[in-house]
Amino acid sequence: MHTVVKMSDLDFSELRTLIYERSGIAFQDSKRYVLESRLAHRLEELNMDSFHEYLQFLSIGPHQTGEFEEMLNRININETSFFRNEPQLDTFEQIVLPELLEARASTKRLRIWSAACSTGEEPYTLAMQIHRALGVALADWHIEILGTDISGNVLNTAHEAKYASLSLRSVDPLVVSRYFREEGSFSEVDPTIHEMVSFEKHNLCDSLAATRYGTWDAIFCRNAMTFFDEDTRKCVLEMFHNQIADDGVLFVGHNETLRSHRDMFEPIATPQSFAYTKV
Repeated sequence: MHTVVKMSDLDFSELRTLIYERSGIAFQDSKRYVLESRLAHRLEELNMDSFHEYLQFLSIGPHQTGEFEEMLNRININETSFFRNEPQLDTFEQIVLPELLEARASTKRLRIWSAACSTGEEPYTLAMQIHRALGVALADWHIEILGTDISGNVLNTAHEAKYASLSLRSVDPLVVSRYFREEGSFSEVDPTIHEMVSFEKHNLCDSLAATRYGTWDAIFCRNAMTFFDEDTRKCVLEMFHNQIADDGVLFVGHNETLRSHRDMFEPIATPQSFAYTKV
């Protein structure tokens, strides 16, 4: 019978410090069981008897970078799907997007950043919405949609653009037939949509790296900041504030509030939009 390796107080303290310093993700005392339970199988795979041994593996030697990413994949939920939180996406497609397209009519250039995009469902959803909005006029526009995540593994899935039925559970069948094609037991994103999106690895705590992306017309960062403490959240929001256009819009998760950051962003007066404009 397999025995679950227990995490000592010191192991937990060192591990969550390491995670926080490298990713900005903060694990509270109440979430200790998450680390313990989700990493137990990884220790077994590595034939390790203790978290102390695992911490050494994470901190020293040639495997530390690759193993840290593997660990993030184990402890992150990465729960996402196409057209997730549709009322918010309706606000984007019906209110925000038309205003941005009108404001950018002279340059015909639109830039969208999907931050912490996980396996790519969100940026592809945004591409489908823009495709619907522009129709044949899409050919006249330069649309740039960037999906970023701290995990290279989830970005590999995003690049591949093949999804199981669970990812499409909220999608209208007409949208599925228009923008996906069956590939065995998977649904593959249509090449037209695929070409509208690019992906890069990026740590949201790296404000300097974000500057090379330039200015964005809309930024989506939904639910990622739930895992940050207040200091990290403020740092990330300052970075978004620097990187978003003066008339740009920031979309956050429905369980996140920017109430304490009114000096940077103010809410759009639309129910269930969780959208903010730059102050």
